[in-house]
Formats: sequence, C-alpha cells, structure tokens
Amino acid sequence: MPNELHVVGIQADLFWENPSKNRASFEEKINGLPENTDLIVLPEMFTTGFTMNPQKIAEKMDGPSIRWMQKIALQKQLAITGSLVIEQNHHYYNRLVFVHPCGTIEFYDKKHSFTLAGEDRVYTAGNQKLIVAYKGWRICPLICYDLRFPVWARNTENYDVLIFMANWPVARIKAWETLLKARAIENMSYVIGINRTGLDKNKYEYSGNSLIVDYLGEELSNLQKNKIGLVTAVISKTNQNKIRKKLGFLNDKDAFEI
Repeated sequence: MPNELHVVGIQADLFWENPSKNRASFEEKINGLPENTDLIVLPEMFTTGFTMNPQKIAEKMDGPSIRWMQKIALQKQLAITGSLVIEQNHHYYNRLVFVHPCGTIEFYDKKHSFTLAGEDRVYTAGNQKLIVAYKGWRICPLICYDLRFPVWARNTENYDVLIFMANWPVARIKAWETLLKARAIENMSYVIGINRTGLDKNKYEYSGNSLIVDYLGEELSNLQKNKIGLVTAVISKTNQNKIRKKLGFLNDKDAFEI
C-alpha cells in the first residue's frame, strides 16, 4: 500500500574478521525473506565484528562486500544497509552504506567514536548526517554510540525513520532499549535498532535485543536475548503524519546548530 514500508532487521552472531563467511551467513538469511521486503538493516561492522584491526580487513568502496550489497539490492529489488570497515585516502572509517534497489550507494561515517574501546584512535570520525530519500520516506541512519547523543540525532531534517545499527554489549543493554525508545519519542520518528548477538574475539558478549518502535515509543517488533532471527514491521507514514499533525510536538523543538 502507498506510504507503507516493509522493514526487516537481521540479528545474528558475527564471525570475527571474516567478511566472506559473514556475507554467506547473511545471504542465506536474506534468501528466506518475503518478496515484499523493502528494506533490510544489518548490524554494525556486519562483515567483521567490532574490530580495532582495520589494517587487516578494511575494504575499498568497490570491494567485495559493497559489490555483495549491490548484488543483493539488485536481485531482490530492495534497499540494504549496514556498516563495515572502509579504507579511503589512507584513512579507516566505520562506514554505514545504504544501497538502493538500483545499486546506487549513499554512505555515512560514524560521528561518535567509542573511546572506551579506542575507536577514536583507529577510525576517522565523520561530521555529516545522511538523510536518505527512499520510496517517499526520509531515513536517517546512524551507528551504535551515536545513540547516546540526542543532539546529533535530533529531527531537524523532518525525517521519518531513524536507524541505529550496533555492536552493543549485554552489560549495557538496558540503555540500548531505553535510548531507542527515547529517540523515537522525542523525534516522533519510527526507530529501527539492530544489534548483534554472540561473543567476539575480545570476549565481549552481545545479546541482540533488536527493536522496531513507532513514533510514540511503542514496540512493533523485538527479538530478545541471544536469539538469532528477524525483527519485522510494516510501518505507516500515513499514521505517523496523522499523529504528528495532531500532537504538533516537533513544531516546538529547540533550534540549534552543530
């Protein structure tokens, strides 16, 4: 139907620093999705896990993982997004790539480096938000630690959907769930939060707890602790616009610049 988007997030364990094995694992899951899927969201660093060894596994923007994403988008006629380690001009980036059904690429480099893990010492931070126009929707995709910074996520661009992809550890999973709903409520936006599961090479444990929530913070789909699988929802722009117009909260937001 017009103004509806069929979204799927894939919650999975990741094979450490093994892009080919991760691509094969995700492709198997993708091949089982319904044909009416419009958008697939993968976790942060979906090809490697949250590695601080980019020199070992970084790819170029014309590398095998980007080509794989384009292949999936073209074959399935849908959009797919996830972040991966990219090397460009002698810098490493934790880069979110959004691939349209036609194969066109847009990207966002993670702004807030996770200093607790030393990400700031290894990866170059971005400084530009990305607003993707897709099937009549305006989508703002962000990465993991960005979730803790509401000013950066603030809906000054009149977007409809926020995406957060993550490697968010189980030790702080309550913050993940709480902040996803907070970002939805304060921005009157659908929020898709996709996290990984499993244990990485550094012995950090991830429980998943992926969520899709609506513009009032109500859960539409969730996948609880340590499950491998999907969160799915059909989101409605008509319903969102109706509530935004009725309540008018975004009309009263503070003005600011970063």
